[in-house]
Amino acid sequence: MPSPPRSPARPQRRPQPPRRVPRPPERAMTPVRPPRRPRWAMRAVTTLSVVVLASAGIGHAVVSSLDAGIARIDAFKDMKNRPRGGHGMNVLLVGTDARDRVSERDRRAFRLGGQPCHCTDTMMIVHVADDRERATVVSLPRDSYAEMPAHTDRNSGRRHGPHPVRLNAAYAEGGPQLTIRTVENMTHVKIDHYLEVDFTSFMRTVDVLGGVEVCTPTPLKDRYTGLDLAPGRHTLRGGQALQYVRARHVDGASDLGRMKRQQRFLAALLDKTTSSGVLLNPMRFRDVTRAVLGSVRADAGFGTDELLDLGRAMRNFSPSSSEFTTVPIGRLDYQVKGIGSTLKWDTAKAAKLFAAVRDDKPLAQDPARRSRGPAPVPVEVAPETIRVQVANGTGTVGLGKRLDAALAATGFATTHRPVTAPAHVPRTLVFYDPRWDRSARSLAAALPGSELRAVPGQGPLLKVTAGADFKDVRRVRFDDPGRPEQSVLRGDEVVC
Repeated sequence: MPSPPRSPARPQRRPQPPRRVPRPPERAMTPVRPPRRPRWAMRAVTTLSVVVLASAGIGHAVVSSLDAGIARIDAFKDMKNRPRGGHGMNVLLVGTDARDRVSERDRRAFRLGGQPCHCTDTMMIVHVADDRERATVVSLPRDSYAEMPAHTDRNSGRRHGPHPVRLNAAYAEGGPQLTIRTVENMTHVKIDHYLEVDFTSFMRTVDVLGGVEVCTPTPLKDRYTGLDLAPGRHTLRGGQALQYVRARHVDGASDLGRMKRQQRFLAALLDKTTSSGVLLNPMRFRDVTRAVLGSVRADAGFGTDELLDLGRAMRNFSPSSSEFTTVPIGRLDYQVKGIGSTLKWDTAKAAKLFAAVRDDKPLAQDPARRSRGPAPVPVEVAPETIRVQVANGTGTVGLGKRLDAALAATGFATTHRPVTAPAHVPRTLVFYDPRWDRSARSLAAALPGSELRAVPGQGPLLKVTAGADFKDVRRVRFDDPGRPEQSVLRGDEVVC
């Protein structure tokens, strides 16, 4: 019986909606919230997910479509007695000399017409830290002395026992599997993934990024690859970039010098990728990744999830997030019967290096060193071998003495007896004998904005006249690529 009084109560509440008409802004929003809150929540979550994926540089659907186009190889088939797994992710990055897909025009332009050896031209272990905030790159010289494990030759089908080889021969005899086994035996680092890049994929990657900028304090000229760069900054497109990373005859350091240039280029490539907006634009990322993955080979386990993981890691990458080194060399000309000259690793130092990689520890042990100012400028002559006479060409009392002390602190062999020059010199000048032009360029690198002036017959003593523009001396660094000792550089120390 309570229902009759309740039924008239409902019509009394129905007339309430007309009250919304006089105040549409307030009343329109108030009743909408309760029924639509779940929809807005779902939209917010969806939007947030898209933003997160986009900020990582990768949309899952985009990456899934790319994953299907990667050439797969079973790089870890039947592998046993492998090293224990460490922390982080280890990728063996291999560059081969395959050039069958290079156009005839590019072959001629970039001197790629030789016969390939079907071996590895470049080999690096890329370690991505467990927290995805650091990448460590260790270059493995192609001519390293290696002990090949027992295997079946993929070309002849013959069974071989363990025997000594150069490291790059592992690929020729047994492909990716034997290469991974050999590297793991030498480093005791477990390889998680394998990526193989050839000439074509390398050039496509650089071109789709719009080129990569490199700096060189010295002229780089290699008649074998055709590389010809003057000192300064250069934006290299695909073919020219390939010349840069392949050149072995620009100095006396051969493959060791080439690896240092490869490390500098990889640092610049990472910088371009992370700073150009590629990782914030899924479509742009798709175009770049298609260029890369369309002509690489990867292990079967390197799929969508791994690409997403790397994309999220690179979102926060900067040049200082990467560090580069070469495995320490003990002997530069280690002769092996039937093989010839090889590079013998320093066993103790190499073991320490790879232990740090396994334990996910940074190689650069002085993270605060960047607070000391800009990274040192690389120069082609050791500053301690350059004799310098300083003169004060301004009216500022004591400037000559200050400049002399600053150059000496940087490593230059100054006379410690500055002299007075004609006052009111507007620009700092470096006078040099053309026979010592490399030393002059090295000195000028420490004096930003200085002007070089050749004085034939002046001799080995370089003379600096401080001008009104002088502010400070910049630190320089001499890297002798032929020296076997290990050095570790951060990406921000090698990019322009």
